[in-house]
Amino acid sequence: MAALTNKRILLAVRPEGMPKPTDFRSDEAPVPAPKEGEVLLRVLYLSLDPYLRGRMSAAKSYAQSVEIGHVMEGGTVAEVLDSRHKDYAKGDVVLSYSGWQTHAISDGKDLRKLDPAAAPVTTALGILGMPGFTAYAGLLTIGKPKPGETVVVAAASGPVGSGVGQIAKIKGARAVGIAGGRAKCDFVVKELGFDACLDHHAPDLAEQLKAACPGGIDVYFENVGGHVWDAVFPLLNEFARIPVCGLIAQYNRTPPYPGPDRLPVMMREVLSRSLHIRGFIQREFADQRPAFYQEMGQWIREGRVKYREDIIEGLDRAPEGLIGLLQGKNFGKLVVKVQ
Repeated sequence: MAALTNKRILLAVRPEGMPKPTDFRSDEAPVPAPKEGEVLLRVLYLSLDPYLRGRMSAAKSYAQSVEIGHVMEGGTVAEVLDSRHKDYAKGDVVLSYSGWQTHAISDGKDLRKLDPAAAPVTTALGILGMPGFTAYAGLLTIGKPKPGETVVVAAASGPVGSGVGQIAKIKGARAVGIAGGRAKCDFVVKELGFDACLDHHAPDLAEQLKAACPGGIDVYFENVGGHVWDAVFPLLNEFARIPVCGLIAQYNRTPPYPGPDRLPVMMREVLSRSLHIRGFIQREFADQRPAFYQEMGQWIREGRVKYREDIIEGLDRAPEGLIGLLQGKNFGKLVVKVQ
C-alpha cells in the first residue's frame, strides 16, 4: 500500500464563550501500518454533536477533555483499508470513534460493523446511533410517557428531539416540540407528526406553550435550558418527569451566571409537585441497545419514525459546522462527509 497522509484537525486553544475557527488548527501526519490485532481505517463520515463543546473545556465533566494539540474527538463511520484483526476484513464499514481526521488505527474494541444494505451508513451517527439511542433510552427509561400524556421536547427538529417526539407518539402521548424558526417547526409538525411545535424565538413563547399544553406537561425532555426551561417549568404537572439530556443554551457561558438566584424557588416546586428531574448520559443504558436497534429499525421501516440529515462536505469544514451547530444553524443531524 502506498504511503498515506493523515489530515487532522486539532484543538489549538480552549475557547472562551462561543468557539472560534482559530480555536482549531489542522495538520498532516504519516499513517502507520496496522500492527497485529489492529485495523487501518479510512474515515468516511464524522458526526458533529453539541457535547463536543464540553470536550473543548477543561472543566470537570463526565468524560475527559480533549487535550490541547490533540485530535478533536467524534463518532465516525469508516471503511477498513487494511486489517490484522481476526474480526474485520478489508472493505468492512464500521462505526468508530476516530475523531476529526481522515485515517485512524483501531484495536477493534470500539468498532461496530455496519450493513450498508440495511440502512444508509450515516444513520449510525444519527437516528440509529448515539442521538437516536439517547432519545429512546432517556424518554422510555426516565420519561416513561403514558397514553394521553403530554410530552414536550426542546430542539425538536434535531436528531435527539425529533426521536423523542416520534417515540412519544408511538407510545400514545401528545408531542409538543420547541424549535428555532418556522421552517423547523413546520417540519416537526408536517413531516414528523408532532401535535404542535413552537418557535423559541417568539417573544410570547410562554403563552403559546401554555395554550399548546392546556392540561399541563407530564414529560419534558430537556435539551436546551435557558428561557425555554423558564417557559416550561410553570406548566409541569405533579409527578412530571424531566430527563435532562443537554443544556445547549448554556454551553458557551461561564459562571458566575447573571440574574437572581432562582434555585430556592425551583427546589420548592420540585418538592411540592413531586417532580422527577434526572440527568443522564446515554451510555448508562447500554444494556438497552439491542432492543433499541431492533425497535428503532422496525419503526423506520414502517415509516413511523422519520429523520433528516444535514451533510456538509470536507473535513476542513468541521470547525465551522460545530460553531454553526452551537448557534442552531443546522437542520437535522449534522454530519461531515470527510471523503
